[in-house]
Amino acid sequence: MPNADTDFIRRLPKAELHLHLEGTLEAELMFALADRNKIKLPYPDVATLKAAYDFDNLQSFLNLYYQGADVLRTEQDFYDLTWAYLQRCADDGVVHVEPFFDPQTHTQRGLPIEVPLQGIHRALVDGEQKLGITHALILSFLRDLSEASALQTLESAMPFRDRFIGVGLDSAEQGNPPSKFQQVFQKARELGFHVVAHAGEEGPPAYIREALELLQVERIDHGVRCTDDPDLVDELKQRFIPLTVCPLSNTRLKVFRTMADHNLMALLDQGLCITINADDPAYFGGYLLDNFIAVRDALGMTESQARQLARNSLTASFLPDHRKDEWVTRLEAIAVND
Repeated sequence: MPNADTDFIRRLPKAELHLHLEGTLEAELMFALADRNKIKLPYPDVATLKAAYDFDNLQSFLNLYYQGADVLRTEQDFYDLTWAYLQRCADDGVVHVEPFFDPQTHTQRGLPIEVPLQGIHRALVDGEQKLGITHALILSFLRDLSEASALQTLESAMPFRDRFIGVGLDSAEQGNPPSKFQQVFQKARELGFHVVAHAGEEGPPAYIREALELLQVERIDHGVRCTDDPDLVDELKQRFIPLTVCPLSNTRLKVFRTMADHNLMALLDQGLCITINADDPAYFGGYLLDNFIAVRDALGMTESQARQLARNSLTASFLPDHRKDEWVTRLEAIAVND
């Protein structure tokens, strides 16, 4: 079967399940918001800033990521950030998004939690009305902070619980195991929220097991280190636990040396529920379609595999079952040569 054509991939209805809104802050928008909010950036121009996107590991990226997020000060800033992302989604054939945002990144610098929540929510609603892209926002805790801080964040978000559908766990993985956050995830589950967690990006397979067993997550964000534990791979397959994999991110952060070394297609061929996502596209060189194309070019993704990856993204989403079925039916009707 031939490799998947770019137009074919674009036309497949897709959901994006692993995307940090703060990570969609393009350099040009960062400078525009800095100017709007009278903030001086430590870079003289866009080109110099982009030249700094040469990361050695996750932490080197996070240092710049948090620095960039400081330009987000008002509800309109968060609206503009989210709206720009949704416009890219429309171009890439994305029909549903479940983005993350990190409230602690903003509350720690003095913003009330309602500022990002309201701005993001307005843009997501407009995205559904104007672009036809449905949404389900996920509030993520920073794992390098304390569980007490996460619990306080969850409590402060409760007046706005209609704005988000689940909670997640992200930021610096090494030395911050999922077991550190058992209480806040139990509380979130009791409140009826979906739960997901980053695990097995730079951290060991044991972190994936902790996320499954102690946090009782429904999806693993990243999870590519699972191959270091064959029994874990079998468990993920048998339980059909989705892995929200981010290929360009993994290569830019040196999780894999090159895209040709990535294991996502091997995991897909083993029957795991693999999905492709963009993670922090402004910093890693591509949005969702770019990630599909990078995988195709390096790993020979076929039309059948592209369709399966798109199907996985829809079935692994938190959409109601009837909406999943509707999108999957549309997906199966997409012809290669339309």
